[in-house]
Amino acid sequence: MAQTLTLSSPSFQWPRISPMVSALVAVFLAIATLSFASILIRLSERELGPFSTIFNRFWMAFVILAIIYTVQGVKPRQPPIITGCDRLLLIMAGVLFWGCLGFWAWSLTLTGVANSTVLHNLTPLFTTLGAWLLWRESFDRRFLVGLGVAMIGAIALGIGDFEIGTGHLNGDLAAFFSAILSAANLMLIEKLRAKFPALIILLWCCGVGAILSLPVVLVTEQRLFPITLGGWLSVAALALVCQVIGQGLQAYSLKHLPSSLVGIFLLLDPVFAGLIAWMLFAEGLSLINALAFGTVLLGMYLAQSSQYGDRIFQKPCLAGCPET
Repeated sequence: MAQTLTLSSPSFQWPRISPMVSALVAVFLAIATLSFASILIRLSERELGPFSTIFNRFWMAFVILAIIYTVQGVKPRQPPIITGCDRLLLIMAGVLFWGCLGFWAWSLTLTGVANSTVLHNLTPLFTTLGAWLLWRESFDRRFLVGLGVAMIGAIALGIGDFEIGTGHLNGDLAAFFSAILSAANLMLIEKLRAKFPALIILLWCCGVGAILSLPVVLVTEQRLFPITLGGWLSVAALALVCQVIGQGLQAYSLKHLPSSLVGIFLLLDPVFAGLIAWMLFAEGLSLINALAFGTVLLGMYLAQSSQYGDRIFQKPCLAGCPET
């Protein structure tokens, strides 16, 4: 008579999911949650300025992460020892992330949304360039073509409203600089993930971001906290959904995926944002939008299926690749 396996049976085993698969799932879930950022920021800025929104996003996320750390910690592993150099790198990661959000928020007050989005989407170009210059990483032609195709698709989403003129110069430069800081932040977190769990990195980033945001808000804006329930819910959702869940999943994925590849995947952000706006606000999707979405997906496929992508997905898991 055949033996019946149950969940409690000694011979039953849950199927193991490879770290690469879990990292891919994490990065796509991260993009899906981060795509809500523009909507939540739009709701928050009905009563708060851009830097007040960033400040509340950071301090609320810090409180949530601190509670998670207190309850869960980093068990069963012991917390890693943080050296002076580690503290400097963790602070730098927080500064880079705060600078990325700050310059992007500032750019939106000086230039059009299309200009800001198009220029901010140059992030994967800088992650690839940085990996080549700093880490001597090599990329084959198929990966570079995929990078270019995906970026063309992402830029095409906003190019229809793109404006050229000296009146937008400061805002365009701010958005361009935000892309550089975003790329540097991704590369630094990728290195930090070799030693630290995503939870610790996020705690430092949010703490540093809140500290840096506070004086800017006090000097430049009139209101520090929301005054309505809707305002509080908006920034709370921004902290939980985008900062804790979205950035947490992104940091998790950087344990197994290089920042150059994650940067390309992040080009799906405007695609998801457009689909969410279509579903929630009935914003129309034109034929150009549909073609741009398809172009981004084609570029991602080319990059992932390149020789560089094959090296990433076939590389052995180092030291057992603990899932933290």
